[in-house]
Amino acid sequence: MKITSIKSHVLRYELEKELGYSQQYYKHRTAHLVEVQTDEGITGWGECFGPGNIALANKFIVEKVIQPLVIGEDPLNKEYIWQKVYNLLRDSGQKGMPIQALSGVDIALWDILGKKTNTPLYQLVGGKCNNEVPVYGYGMMLQKKSVDELIALFKEESKQIKSKNFKAMKMKVGLGPNQDLKLVRAVRDSVGKDFKLMVDANHAYNLKDALYIGKGLDELDIYWFEEPVAPEDYDGYRELKQKISTSIAGGEAEFTKYGWNKLISNKCIDIAQPEVCGLGGITEYLKVAALAQANFIPVINHVWGSAVSIAVNLHLLTAQPDMPGGLFPSKSMLEFDTTEKNIFITDLPNEEFSILDQVKNNNGFASVTDNVGIGINPDEDFIKEFEVNE
Repeated sequence: MKITSIKSHVLRYELEKELGYSQQYYKHRTAHLVEVQTDEGITGWGECFGPGNIALANKFIVEKVIQPLVIGEDPLNKEYIWQKVYNLLRDSGQKGMPIQALSGVDIALWDILGKKTNTPLYQLVGGKCNNEVPVYGYGMMLQKKSVDELIALFKEESKQIKSKNFKAMKMKVGLGPNQDLKLVRAVRDSVGKDFKLMVDANHAYNLKDALYIGKGLDELDIYWFEEPVAPEDYDGYRELKQKISTSIAGGEAEFTKYGWNKLISNKCIDIAQPEVCGLGGITEYLKVAALAQANFIPVINHVWGSAVSIAVNLHLLTAQPDMPGGLFPSKSMLEFDTTEKNIFITDLPNEEFSILDQVKNNNGFASVTDNVGIGINPDEDFIKEFEVNE
């Protein structure tokens, strides 16, 4: 079997309202799918992490840089292809967009392997460790409103997320230390003290402000404090981890086993959040997960994107053993977007695929299907309707 072409599809549509996080606000939702075709008629699908115009830049890398390197290769030789591409890009892209682009291609190769062998992805990466996976909802995105207006919105949204049977929820912060703590206190009061609540700063703070907020979060029994400082600030992560009791989570902006080795060896995090669509794909994700396990760090994947990303992560978490392993081991959770209806999740797949229905009907859990490969195939008419041709 040979790779005959690699196509890149950037999808976009306008949101009903502008949403944001600490670094920016956005009015459009985007997704970047990768389609790898073979001479046996088997097509694999993957996804690249990266919103907005970043997706357009990654599209160029996929089609104009990576594709010429792998045309004619056997798609089942995933490790060889990964190393070939990485080594040839090494001088220009050890992190960032080149690795995001490689991630989508690599995921598509695993999908091809599953279809070629008539095997679901979870069986290819180790088999079933979990019959079902707990799901947490992330919402409460920032908007250009006053703190008091956001408090009212966040309190209502948090109640809605809880009512849908999610096992936990995550909110955004990044307005400023005092305003952020007011927001978190309001949501904590709304959902009650016994419900898991996580706080995501998207690296909004310097160390001093992160310490101030972290000590406030300690009093509110927050499950984790995500990306409190810049991803390059290993010293800041380590000091914050030492000085507050709330677990420090991070890693969505880290790439490959090399970057993850530094993050872990510097004792920066309590919870690892690898982004499979960004760090190098499934081939590299498995090595990062092994690094985390070897250091007794729980893995709770970062998930952002379309139904393709969610399907891939559901397989990976199905095959993931409880960590760190002991009398009361922790079980990973699947992250799921609960903001306004995301048609790249609900309407993209040809197959029946509804995490929301599963969460509602199964008391907060979702289960993988035995469909081969990643388990879903995008509707090509849907792709044509929302594809950006720039």
